[in-house]
Amino acid sequence: MQHRIEPPVLLSRLVVFVFAGMAVVLFVLFMTLGKMFPLNRPEIFFITTKPANSSSIQITELPASDENVDEYKKAFVMEYVRARNEVERNTSIMRRKWGNEGGVVAMWSTPTVYKAFTQTDMYNAIIGDYPDFAFTCPVTFIGAPLVLKEDTYTVTIRYYCESNSGPTNKKDYKIRVVLAKDNDRIIDWIERLNNPLGLKVREYTVLNGNDPLNWISK
Repeated sequence: MQHRIEPPVLLSRLVVFVFAGMAVVLFVLFMTLGKMFPLNRPEIFFITTKPANSSSIQITELPASDENVDEYKKAFVMEYVRARNEVERNTSIMRRKWGNEGGVVAMWSTPTVYKAFTQTDMYNAIIGDYPDFAFTCPVTFIGAPLVLKEDTYTVTIRYYCESNSGPTNKKDYKIRVVLAKDNDRIIDWIERLNNPLGLKVREYTVLNGNDPLNWISK
């Protein structure tokens, strides 16, 4: 009877043994994960490659085809319409996108077109009058741009704005965009990255109704 272990003592020892085993397993698991995903410390490694003497590289100029240029111009028209009309909640992004220093709308517009853009209600609300706004205006394209003639396109968008009080009525706008390209103009490097062909919008006309950026009540 001296070597007999009472049930409560036996149960307590089993519980201690189980918890100790779980602690060991968790420790090993965390150590393994730490080795697998060393996200909190730099890892230095080297990649070596064996040169293939049988390979040769030939560099040739790839001329731009008319088809590729036309597709680029259509994509440019869509990006311009989106950048000009789409409104996000982030004030810094909007001011950077619509500003006259490095903004894509100014970069992609002739001075006359950009000046007309800066006179819209939405531009003045975001850039000047209301620095803290809480609404968004998404742009949805209805089909691809249509080519009327060389460098003249029409595109249809569905436009509305939404705030905490709810959305405005959705409306379709048909827009005519005319492009221009000045081959003699010197383009800054940052502009060349955002506009490789140096295109400019020299005409922007809403064919059905007013400019969607002029919906704000006076």
